[in-house]
Amino acid sequence: MTKKKIRRNRTPNFLGQHLLHHKKTLDEIVDFANVGPQDTVLDLGAGKGALTDILSQRAKKVLAVEYDEKFISILKEKYADQSNTIIIQQDMLTLNLPKKDFIVVASIPYSITTPMLKKLLNHPTSSFQRGVIVIEKGAAKRFTSKFVKDPYVIAWRMWFDIRYVKTVPRKYFSPPPSVDSAIISIQRKEKPLVPYRDYLIFWGLVDYVLHHPNVSIDKALWGVFTVPQIKRLKRNLKLTNEIPVGALSEQQWGTIYETMVKYVPKFRWPRVRKKKLTYIKKH
Repeated sequence: MTKKKIRRNRTPNFLGQHLLHHKKTLDEIVDFANVGPQDTVLDLGAGKGALTDILSQRAKKVLAVEYDEKFISILKEKYADQSNTIIIQQDMLTLNLPKKDFIVVASIPYSITTPMLKKLLNHPTSSFQRGVIVIEKGAAKRFTSKFVKDPYVIAWRMWFDIRYVKTVPRKYFSPPPSVDSAIISIQRKEKPLVPYRDYLIFWGLVDYVLHHPNVSIDKALWGVFTVPQIKRLKRNLKLTNEIPVGALSEQQWGTIYETMVKYVPKFRWPRVRKKKLTYIKKH
């Protein structure tokens, strides 16, 4: 019998989970993720192992992360004889992500949806490759909306494709939450719109420009680009009408970035402090 390695952390950052129990949906999630025998899979908030059961049959390695002691006991007993499944008792936000390529298949607690996605996506040089994740429906709509208010959402889209897959009714969970959930898929782009090495430069730009997402591009870029540069940029973006910067496509954001680094002096580039990219609040 293989003894499972259990890692512990002292302080959780959320309480309570709604456990997905609908068998057809669980199978669909793993199918959407295209999990195969070469994959290392991170199952965040493993609960009683509903997803872990399926993943352990298909993946090379499963890292099932859970904090709740009662669920840990269930997981330890379930997977005591499965050498490809490692149970990790830890607050998922303080988890050290794998250094080698990995994917995420998980149902994430509503209260930490945004911090968890920031942990996975804020730093494009991480080893995260793709994921299929169940989150609160409102958050899923926000992360995949054409109109974007949050700088980090646009930044993520420079390196990852994020898609709304389908709605998951609240009745598929125990206990049922007060709102519906949704499945989103995340896939690392084959050709990023911004080089990984320049992620801090882009973060500075998008954080500056989206400070007021409803203003026009002329007003949003004022202070970085000169008036002639903005006029030329608008022609390159093929903008015939005034649209708010929150409505720009990810390809247009890529063009704005390329134009800035090519024509705008560095002293005018907006800066972002690295700590603004932090996804964990210090206790």
